[in-house]
Amino acid sequence: MSNRRAFLKSSLAVTAGMAVGQISPVSADSASFPGGIVYTAQKPGKWSKKVGGHLPNVNVEGNKVTVTTTHGMTDEHYIVRHTLVSGNGDVLGEKTFAPSDAEAKSVFGLSDTQSKYAWDTTTLYATSFCNKHDLWVAEFEA
Repeated sequence: MSNRRAFLKSSLAVTAGMAVGQISPVSADSASFPGGIVYTAQKPGKWSKKVGGHLPNVNVEGNKVTVTTTHGMTDEHYIVRHTLVSGNGDVLGEKTFAPSDAEAKSVFGLSDTQSKYAWDTTTLYATSFCNKHDLWVAEFEA
């Protein structure tokens, strides 16, 4: 499990524009997201018809962030995981789903994560990973 976390954190750090020793601010529609690895609303690549059911939807109310992916959950095709990531690559929250879950919905408390991690930007990223249609990222402000 720690290898998965390290991979996810390093992958998102790269996609968030992290250079060796420094962070470069980018947005989710930036060219710095590697095509064919990370998909966004602006760059859905080969999955252009899959945006609606795969892109994480984010709702921020106070210190609560709710991430939903409007995707069916079956044994053959489901959302595996949601992750909340800071602009500097810290994983602030994560939830893994089973195909038997009724929906792909996660709720994260920002005040809980702020005590463990420090970030200098209000730009955060929500990810949704589908077992068939890869990693999707939505950028938002909190």
